[in-house]
Parts: sequence; structure tokens; C-alpha cells
Amino acid sequence: MQAQTHGLKPIEIYSKDGVIVESYDFESLEPLFKKQNDTTYVINFWATWCLPCVEELPHFEKMNKKYTSQKFKMILVSLDFPNMVESRVIPFIKRKNLKADVVLLNDPNANKWIEKISKDWSGAIPATVIYRNSELYFFEKSFTESSLEKEIKKVIIK
Repeated sequence: MQAQTHGLKPIEIYSKDGVIVESYDFESLEPLFKKQNDTTYVINFWATWCLPCVEELPHFEKMNKKYTSQKFKMILVSLDFPNMVESRVIPFIKRKNLKADVVLLNDPNANKWIEKISKDWSGAIPATVIYRNSELYFFEKSFTESSLEKEIKKVIIK
């Protein structure tokens, strides 16, 4: 699996068993939420220890595969602790055969960056941002496959 920098500069890069996970603080990751182009972005906040997050990941993977031929980018932002990347996150990525880009958000000042994602976010996960240009939707909930696709279609099919 190749690193996916998205033109961003990671603060650290983890590599194990052929899997690469880039780590960012929020300042380094923030430009990802402000891209102005014809691509639809789906950015999901999750963690390996979050059961609802893990349960919905297959739906995100299906959508990633389904829309791969379109201008579509899926990024899974892990909120696991940095010391868990090599012991839990990378083995999880391999075991679940995740194809969407996975990055680690390593920024302990959550009270500062959560409201920059959405004023409506309490900080609970799973949480998802779906956007293209200035059209942005934020969800603090779990998705079924059909509910996720419904929300993606609102943005991708214009």
C-alpha cells in the first residue's frame, strides 16, 4: 500500500508489513477539508476501539470501490493513539483489507479542532464529512450501506 499524501506534509509516517499510515496534526490535515475542485470527498473519523466505527467500515469500503471511477476520494481518519498504529491500526488495515486511504490524526487538542470540522460535532465517533467545494454535510452517526450511499449521491450526482 502506497502512502497517500494528498499534497499534505505528514508529521510522521508509519510503515509495517507493506502498509503505510501517515500521521498528521490537525493544522497539517486541515487543507484536506477545504479542497476546491470537482472531486467529492468522504472523510470518516473512526478508531479501532470504536465498535460502531468498525461495523460501518465495510460500507465505506463498498462506496470507495463503487465510485472509484468517478472523481471521488475516501479518507479514513483514525483517532487511535499514535502508539497503537503499528500494533493495532496497521494489522487492522491488513486484516480488513482496507483500500481507502487511512491516515492518523495525532492532535491531542481536540477541543480546538473538533469545532473546525463542524460546530455541531460533540466529538463522538463515528463522524463523517462529505463535501465537494462549498457543499458540505457533517454526520455524527453510524451509517448503513444505503444511508451512506444516499448521502454520497446528494453530493456526487449533480
